[in-house]
Amino acid sequence: MTAATAPSGSSRPAHRTARPRRYLMCRPSTFEVTYAINPWMDPAKPVDTALAVAQWERLRSLYRDLGHTVELIDPLPGLPDMVYAANGATVVDGKVLGARFRNTERVPEGPAYLAWFRANGYLDCHDPRYVNEGEGDFLVTDSWVLAGHGFRSSRDAHTEAQEFFGRPVVGLQLVDPAYYHLDTALAVLDGDEVMYNPAAFSPGSREVLRRMFPDAVLASAADAAVFGLNAVSDGRHVVLPESATGLMHQLRERGFEPIGVDLSELLKGGGSVKCCTLELRD
Repeated sequence: MTAATAPSGSSRPAHRTARPRRYLMCRPSTFEVTYAINPWMDPAKPVDTALAVAQWERLRSLYRDLGHTVELIDPLPGLPDMVYAANGATVVDGKVLGARFRNTERVPEGPAYLAWFRANGYLDCHDPRYVNEGEGDFLVTDSWVLAGHGFRSSRDAHTEAQEFFGRPVVGLQLVDPAYYHLDTALAVLDGDEVMYNPAAFSPGSREVLRRMFPDAVLASAADAAVFGLNAVSDGRHVVLPESATGLMHQLRERGFEPIGVDLSELLKGGGSVKCCTLELRD
């Protein structure tokens, strides 16, 4: 699994084009923080479930207003983190790689999401052998599957994903526990364009990213700290936390249309826009 070097020169198109997407989401009607498996979670901090649902509903409505389709999976009792649908699977070319969670509290989510896919007509579903936390650690560009490791997903899962999807998988090591999943430290914008937080990666992985994406948007520490990279892009509109103002400015300079949202209640569980959004790449 060797990183390829991106073509030289700017990859910025003159005009950004949105492409309709299909997303899977899970309403946070059972959302609470009763355990801590990442630095953002504090069971002693009160959670307003009704506010979490209202913020989530606004995100779902925004996707629909932008022309996207949103499918829903029912939340299950006792699984408060099911709202973070991105962790539930990875879907590429209609093929579904299920998730296998590292933390005991989330283990039942993997079978629950795979059951949804099988019940909704997906025929090529793979029960994973190794720990992977879905699109939390697998992000798909036109040319590669970028795969995070260091805190959650196993390196062996990278090989498993490459064999299943038949796409080159590039491993990236995360080193800051605040950015425990790849989707907290990097976002795919369009094609092979990304934005990322260099400080979240090991020196070797930073060099890989620099070589692969020489024209990437680089996030400041302040924007990364408000989960500004936990974003969703349709190729034109980039939905991200509203407090990531520096990233919004950079995105506008690149021709994107950033749209800020408030998911502050769901951030108490260590997730934001992307965590709530699993893309169905059929």
